[in-house]
Amino acid sequence: MSKDQAIGGAIFIVCLLVAVGYVVTLFYPQWLEWIGLTYNSGDVQFWAVAIPVFIAFIAIMFIGAWIGWTMATTPPPKPIEEITTEMEETKEEMKTDEAEMSETPKKKS
Repeated sequence: MSKDQAIGGAIFIVCLLVAVGYVVTLFYPQWLEWIGLTYNSGDVQFWAVAIPVFIAFIAIMFIGAWIGWTMATTPPPKPIEEITTEMEETKEEMKTDEAEMSETPKKKS
């Protein structure tokens, strides 16, 4: 097993445990007493929903800000007309260079 596969397996297991713990806490908060924690089930269920929603909201806002920053700081592309003109000029130069090369006399050995 490669290092990447081991890290991937560890990430999978951690995510699976967190997901199971989240679902159990959300729908059956009494399990916290088994591990010695006191709780108020309404508060636990509220925070079990509020924290992931907060994290997701902040992540979406961060992605939106990143997209906005990228769009604001990236120069606009060249117009299509300018690009096609440059391509045509390049083709003409290549044809001219080929014509000049074919007209140049070759040395005989």
